[in-house]
Amino acid sequence: MNTQSPWWEKSAHSDRRPILIARGRIKAAFRRWFEDREFVEVEAGQIQISPGNETHLHGLRVSVRGNDAVERPYYLHTSPEFACKKLLAAGETCIFDFARVFRDRERGPLHATEFTMLEWYRTRETYEHLMDDCAELLRLAAHAANVRELSYRGVTADPFADLERLTLAEAFDCFADIDLLSTTPDGVPDAGLMREQIRKAGIQTASDDTWGDMFSRVMVERVDPNLGIGRPTILCEYPVCEAALARPKASDPRVAERFELFACGVELANAFGELTDPAEQRRRFIADMDEKERIYGERYPLDEDFLAALASMPEASGIALGFDRLVMLATAAPRIDDVMWTPMR
Repeated sequence: MNTQSPWWEKSAHSDRRPILIARGRIKAAFRRWFEDREFVEVEAGQIQISPGNETHLHGLRVSVRGNDAVERPYYLHTSPEFACKKLLAAGETCIFDFARVFRDRERGPLHATEFTMLEWYRTRETYEHLMDDCAELLRLAAHAANVRELSYRGVTADPFADLERLTLAEAFDCFADIDLLSTTPDGVPDAGLMREQIRKAGIQTASDDTWGDMFSRVMVERVDPNLGIGRPTILCEYPVCEAALARPKASDPRVAERFELFACGVELANAFGELTDPAEQRRRFIADMDEKERIYGERYPLDEDFLAALASMPEASGIALGFDRLVMLATAAPRIDDVMWTPMR
């Protein structure tokens, strides 16, 4: 795509059109896959009480006036997750949503303010089942795009290969020589212990960095670029403090039932064995909002309906996949704008 030309100029659009047609084929193939497995497609509302309550997630605020002409604050959702879980509480069992979602402070080759998030949920299924789903959908995307490999800026991954599976502890040890779980004694993150490990690994850290700051730095500098090279990678068993909506793993409560899917060094999906304890979820949300207020000087309201729905939600697993990113890798597009029909300028 000629970045100097508006997307709607004929020459610019004609350059992108083969990618956009491939995007449509992938979406159609995915819809058939879900429908063949008796999933129900839902459409979560985009205007919500809360955009989500994770520290570094930034929502777009909107004002809504009812018949009483009173202006009330709402947000464009950053994910359909809260709405989908309410539907599980209402009795739905297997659902998916190609959701348009919105995130402020996100713009770059792999990030857009408005993008498409494919989310799906399975009740009474473990999060390991979602790993199998990911493997099948990667192969399906390659078939639909008529390619044999996924590619991003010269790095490739074979979608037909068995997925590599690494725990966070294994990845930190392998790529950074850091004993991750030793920095979370009894499941509680210890910044001092992390600082000792990170300095030995030769990674710079500031004196006021929190455990989470240092964790993120290791991920960005040492771990993420090494994942999904040659074949896709499942990165699983995150420390509980890095999995706000996931339940602890029964065999090791220091870590949570969370995994991320990577291909070509690019994060594609984030999955949970869903937390259904409303009191624990509230505690985590408040802690994250306290941290958000400390860092950014703002906090978002809690969705009380969501917390109430958790009490009657069955055990479930759920996953959010960045659909645009997957299309990028299936078409070797270098920028997320290249795979969007009407990218924001």
